[in-house]
Amino acid sequence: MFEKNSSNSFFNDSCSGELIAKRINEVLKGKVGFYSVGLYPASLAYNCAIQGKGLNILLAPRDGRELFGAFSESDLSEMDSNIKNKIESMAISKDEELIKYNRLEDLIIKCELVVLSSNSKHIINDVKLAFKLRKELNRENVLLACLVGSFCHDKKLNESFVLCEKLNNLAFFSGFHRHGALRNPLDSFTANFCHPDVMNAILGAKLLDKISPNIQVSAGVHNVEGQYIKAAKNISSILAGFGHTFHKSNPGLLPTLLTLLLDQCLDQAAYVSMCRSDRDGLYEKQPFPITELGYGVQRIEASVLMNGDFVQVRDHTFSQLTAMVADVRGSMMLPVSGNPTRNFKAGEVLAEKMIEYKRCPYGGDEFIKWCEESGLKRGALEGINSLNHWPFIIKKYFIPLNDSSMINLLYMCINGPKDIKNDIYNVMTNSRELTNYCQESVKSLKSKKISNSLNNFHLKSAVDFLTKLLNDECRLSFDLNDIDFDNRLETENMQVYNKVIDFIDNYFSDSIS
Repeated sequence: MFEKNSSNSFFNDSCSGELIAKRINEVLKGKVGFYSVGLYPASLAYNCAIQGKGLNILLAPRDGRELFGAFSESDLSEMDSNIKNKIESMAISKDEELIKYNRLEDLIIKCELVVLSSNSKHIINDVKLAFKLRKELNRENVLLACLVGSFCHDKKLNESFVLCEKLNNLAFFSGFHRHGALRNPLDSFTANFCHPDVMNAILGAKLLDKISPNIQVSAGVHNVEGQYIKAAKNISSILAGFGHTFHKSNPGLLPTLLTLLLDQCLDQAAYVSMCRSDRDGLYEKQPFPITELGYGVQRIEASVLMNGDFVQVRDHTFSQLTAMVADVRGSMMLPVSGNPTRNFKAGEVLAEKMIEYKRCPYGGDEFIKWCEESGLKRGALEGINSLNHWPFIIKKYFIPLNDSSMINLLYMCINGPKDIKNDIYNVMTNSRELTNYCQESVKSLKSKKISNSLNNFHLKSAVDFLTKLLNDECRLSFDLNDIDFDNRLETENMQVYNKVIDFIDNYFSDSIS
């Protein structure tokens, strides 16, 4: 699909000291281009038009699309005409006295940083085109970035993935944005610009940081992890919207649900980080330590199975990705003013329809239909796009089921088999069942075996298991797979949340194997 290590940098490999200084000066004076002007880049441009004296942004709508096509008629009617004219000027170029909208090639010629703003439907083709045009135009020092917040899928390989992992030098830009908030002159926008080379990350962040005094951008190196967090967040905010709507009368459930969603997003990103083929170079081949960017010391430590052996690996925390963590938090909250995110709204729709029909959706198509009937555009629902690829993602990045239990539950609610939907409905709509699911589903396999042993202590196998576990000499030697309780309570007599946990674990374990 891509040449994984394709060059994507502000600098040539052979730059001398003098040329490096000249190039840095060029970059710092350069412009930022946004190709494919959806709601996010259009709102950024609006904020810059309000706040900025000099317009450092250029826009290029996709062919056949209107510049303000992402906004509703009511939104457009509320916009200041002078601001709209400023935004229009960002998108217009003159060619032999003809006035026309910029194209992607215009951005590559005129800008030092080009952000490909398309969603998952177009991003792969856009990336391929941008690299091709950059070479043809002899502008290979233009840095390319994306902001797609969804997993992508290769139909030929039948594989889902994080785009920045496939093209590991692709920059990633993201921050927290509520629908309409960036058109508020008082709104403050924080973001991260990530590139695996620290100097490219710093310069890209500087360029984006200066487009508006209300926009603060920090540099980071975790482009793959940042993009994963964004995609997982878009799924999780659907469940958050559901929880806020369906369980609004239960003040104790929501903190549990929202905390778990956040923690699991970050836990999953740590596993994705461990799968990076370039992770050693991320820390060892930099011009200066990444701690100088604001990262904390190495604190994540784990044993990862590689080529049949366990390898001890360490990683930095995501302490520098503050804006992305804030994005996760903010996307899961019902705002005091303004509108929630679009994926959160999709979760509200899910709750309303499940209240109305007293069932889960029959499948993804019906859920999308519900969203569209409620005024949500299909192209804006990146969380649903990512959810469709979820089984592939778990398999690819070896994400443990107890670290993904909440997204697993949402997947089953929307895309699961018919024979489990009633149980899923009962867990999601009954506060006590959902609370128990939150508590029990995060337990590791060993923890579940211990709990089951205590529940079945009348059996010799359970006694033997716990005895061995407490024996210092055997504590680390037992085989979890050998422990089974033939006389466990029949499945039909189990608590619903336990039935759902067992079904989900078996379902995804089978898909992984």
